[in-house]
Amino acid sequence: MSVAHTHDHDQAHDHAHSHAQGHHHSHALSADADRRYLTVALVLILSFMAFEVVVGIIAHSLALLSDAGHMLTDAGALILSLIVIRLVQQPSGEGLTYGMRRAEVLSGQANGAVLLVLGVLVSYEAISRLIHPPEVAGMLVTVVAAIGIVINIIAAWVLAKANRESLNVEGSFQHILTDLYAFVGTFIAGVIIIMTGFDRADAIASLAVAALMIRSGYLLQRKSIRVLLESAPEATAVSEVGWAMARTPLVSQVHDLHLWELTPGTPILTAHVLVAKDADCHAIRRSLEQLLRDQFRIAHTTLQVDHTQDQLLSITRRPDQGPPRDC
Repeated sequence: MSVAHTHDHDQAHDHAHSHAQGHHHSHALSADADRRYLTVALVLILSFMAFEVVVGIIAHSLALLSDAGHMLTDAGALILSLIVIRLVQQPSGEGLTYGMRRAEVLSGQANGAVLLVLGVLVSYEAISRLIHPPEVAGMLVTVVAAIGIVINIIAAWVLAKANRESLNVEGSFQHILTDLYAFVGTFIAGVIIIMTGFDRADAIASLAVAALMIRSGYLLQRKSIRVLLESAPEATAVSEVGWAMARTPLVSQVHDLHLWELTPGTPILTAHVLVAKDADCHAIRRSLEQLLRDQFRIAHTTLQVDHTQDQLLSITRRPDQGPPRDC
């Protein structure tokens, strides 16, 4: 939503909102490409999950059926990402002036939470298997793990081409990546079991994978919480932005400067700028917008530009004058 005001130029006030041209168009193109990549990855994951369920039932393998359950969480993350992409393309309205762009941040946070929970559960199960190792069908586990590695490499390669600045896409990518690590660990453990009969190798590999899950979940949570708390972009120093604006010719002062992200890669800046008494407010605002776009990649700005006012005469009592006398 935007509200337009008309200001008298003699009052030297210029309040302007700037948004990079073509932003909505490029975002739509990116969303369409991301949807294709996510759909391909989802088909791959669902197909392999069905294969694991069939093989697990035939071989009476609880390990394979459990891994199929893990693949189901990957599929759920991908489906959630596809739903969020549709939501963020909804037009903004009176109640949601930015649209539903923040939905992708919530999706990233949800994926991070699932990874943390899975990491804890896998750790618990791995520790119990270290204490009481079950008999593992090494050859069957190794073959299925090898196929899983190939499927997840393809899925990860497809998702790597999507816009990973989006926490929505990054959350799904991290799910696929940790699943790839899980299959690599399972494959190595299967080979060790075949060669040595050391059944605890499966539990040790699971602990390593759980550590990677917890790390990925923590990073997703950290990124999403920073955005939700409206922190400044990690790669941008707010003081550097402020000084660059203040050094612009005819700019006297920059205050009430706020910089945050709507979503990762979409920074927003607002500021109150005071300029020299006879300066052209509109021209300076345009130069500041250009500076912010070119130097800091900040395309969404709201700048209120005013002329500096004459200093008013003020009289202050000196400390040695004592308290005022009664009238």
